[in-house]
Amino acid sequence: MLYWAEGSKARNQLQFCNSDPQLVRFFVQFLRQYFDLRDEDIRIACYLFADHIERQREIERFWLESLALPNSSLRRSIVNVYSRHSKKKRVNRLPYGTCRVVVSKTRVTQHIFGSIQEYGGFDRPEWLD
Repeated sequence: MLYWAEGSKARNQLQFCNSDPQLVRFFVQFLRQYFDLRDEDIRIACYLFADHIERQREIERFWLESLALPNSSLRRSIVNVYSRHSKKKRVNRLPYGTCRVVVSKTRVTQHIFGSIQEYGGFDRPEWLD
């Protein structure tokens, strides 16, 4: 259900993004437990705000440690700079930005899509092969 609500719906790639470390950790543990994924199957990217730039490495380390992943799982972080019209409203709102978890395994994605349809009682053919 987490993926149904928070995940990107690509046919062959699972992407889940959130700012809550416990929620992201729970999702990664679910993937490891039920799909027997290895560390090299799981990649992460951090989405940061401009006020995070001085702490970028610290935040990346935080997510890697929270998810018990090696450095090799980290992909390039994205820093959203403030526009001149923003008035910096987002300063300190998300202390660790958001973390996107990516798994490029069709069998995992298709299994989850099928489970969502079964649970929800609907068909969405574009999700499945």
